[in-house]
Amino acid sequence: MTDKPFTRIGTPTSDTDRFRMRGRDVLSEILGEKSFSETFYLLVTGNELPKNHVRTFDACMVILMDHGITPTALVARMVHDSLPEDVQLPMIAGAMMVGNKFAGTMAGAGAIFKEGLEAGGDPREFARSVITRYKEQKKFIPGYGHPYYFPTDPRSDRMFEIAREGGVDGKYIELAKVLAEEIEKSRGKPLTLNVTGALGAVLNEVSFPVEVMRGVAAVSRSAGLIGHVFEEMENPIAPSVVDFINSIEYRDPD
Repeated sequence: MTDKPFTRIGTPTSDTDRFRMRGRDVLSEILGEKSFSETFYLLVTGNELPKNHVRTFDACMVILMDHGITPTALVARMVHDSLPEDVQLPMIAGAMMVGNKFAGTMAGAGAIFKEGLEAGGDPREFARSVITRYKEQKKFIPGYGHPYYFPTDPRSDRMFEIAREGGVDGKYIELAKVLAEEIEKSRGKPLTLNVTGALGAVLNEVSFPVEVMRGVAAVSRSAGLIGHVFEEMENPIAPSVVDFINSIEYRDPD
């Protein structure tokens, strides 16, 4: 006979005698005692976020919250134009774009950095092996390169600064920088260590699981998308987008 299914995350709403999350009483130990970031970290990992890392993890939750009319924001605004009654649907639609191209590449970068630290040995040799692997696969290395920030990304620099101030070990950050240096040597010019690459390193520094790192971007960006949806209600840009679409020329196949 198999054991009954269980969860260690939280008590069900039907259990009116208890309201617990990860072994803590929600009303007395979490509500009013922990920030959103601290609670998110506890809920996912089952561990307390060390006090000296709270500011660092909070910065991870903030840095990708918004960056103007990005594709994710544009999608949210256009979906709102079609479904104006349901604020959660445009938010979800925009958040679904957090992935391998937009906002979510910290997961791929984080996996590389974790692999490197677990492998041990010479970090530069590991970095060169990563470069070779991705060249052979004809893929971009996640967390490196940016269409506008060059040769450095100030967001990455600031994230590393905050993490250092919080007393992280810095091993993942150093590996991220070593990989950037080896990429530059390989191609003969810099390739920006962008903010998602920085997040892959910093989230590893605070022991946030690689498997769900992209969730940090999704939760963060969802908050920003609500702002875009609300602005779309009062100052819509969807009509301008539709006007642009209608200006696109049609051509018959050659």
